Amino acid sequence: MNEKNAQKYVLITGVAGGIGRAVARNFAEHGWRVIGINRSSYGEGFPQNGLFIQGDVSREEDWSDIFRRVAAITDHLDALVNNAAVQITKPILETSLEEWDMVMDANLRAVFMSAKFAHPLLKAGGGGAIVNVSSVHAVATSKNIAAYAASKGGMLALTRAMAIEFASDNIRVNAILPGAVDTPMLRAGMNRDHAGNGTIHQRLENLAHKTVSGKIGTPHEIAQAIYFLADETQSSFMTGQPLIVDGGATARLSTE
Repeated sequence: MNEKNAQKYVLITGVAGGIGRAVARNFAEHGWRVIGINRSSYGEGFPQNGLFIQGDVSREEDWSDIFRRVAAITDHLDALVNNAAVQITKPILETSLEEWDMVMDANLRAVFMSAKFAHPLLKAGGGGAIVNVSSVHAVATSKNIAAYAASKGGMLALTRAMAIEFASDNIRVNAILPGAVDTPMLRAGMNRDHAGNGTIHQRLENLAHKTVSGKIGTPHEIAQAIYFLADETQSSFMTGQPLIVDGGATARLSTE
């Protein structure tokens, strides 16, 4: 890190979500200046000295405005966290083309665009890290969530391709694959009946029992893993890799 770049900057998409807020807070606690993007308002409590930008990361025209505003406060980035996502919980045969495209645009196309826009700023700082927030659904999935699973699987392939192409600029690219984490998205997806019936609390408990650890993850636990992948002092020899953080859910055979 050059002395002129002693202040580190991270750009986080989907910053107003459950994981996004925890990621922003964690980076800020480590002294990074946080730039956050979200389609909806963040509300109160955005990290001090940070910059919140309301925008839709699936729209190219919004990215142009986002990076115009980013360039006004910094000439470099040290990390990019692609966390924004949407989820459709429907059978494949009931999913419309518009819904499929919406998921792909928000979860996969947006990652492609953010990397293209962020690359010059990451390179200007002498390199950095991109962390793509994928999902265990990229490697093991269930019914009624096909579009989401496909988008997250595509993100893994894109992560590998980015890692190869950006290596010469000292930019590492990895993906984190969270399992069941207690977020608004997880709770909204409980309509798939994969965690049984009953109250939301009972269904969360049923889901927790399916993991090896016997619990649901917290946004803070995922934020810690994301910071590990972004921090060059901890993960400098990692690039192009998926890091599964799921309480052991994908370690156990479904037939056991």
